[in-house]
Amino acid sequence: MPDRPRIAHVGIAVPDLEAAAAFYRDVLGVEPHSRDEADGAAIVSLPFGDSEVELLAPLKTDSPIAKFLAKRGPGIHHICYRVPDLDAAIRACRAGGYRLVDEVPRAGAGGRRIVFVHPKATAGILLELTD
Repeated sequence: MPDRPRIAHVGIAVPDLEAAAAFYRDVLGVEPHSRDEADGAAIVSLPFGDSEVELLAPLKTDSPIAKFLAKRGPGIHHICYRVPDLDAAIRACRAGGYRLVDEVPRAGAGGRRIVFVHPKATAGILLELTD
């Protein structure tokens, strides 16, 4: 666990995982980790030093990623920060009046505990916090 927050990953919504992963593999030489699933999305993580890029493709038409793609098209969906103490970060969000999408931590990709902070509370960027 880090002693200060850091970028864990940037989530990018894509309609086709294989097509999107091809650029990273063929041009940048980055080999994707094995596929995971969470929140109705297929997820492929690509390592970039201490951080990752997560490619997110919908598995269901009513998933958050499917809705994002329908409304905005492919692109950056969220930024995830790894924090030293997720429960303390949640308390600080509540105390500061920051709107949480998740009232309690839930399991995200890889089984990590996560919460999302609503973009209206964070200058228009959907933020994910994890420990």
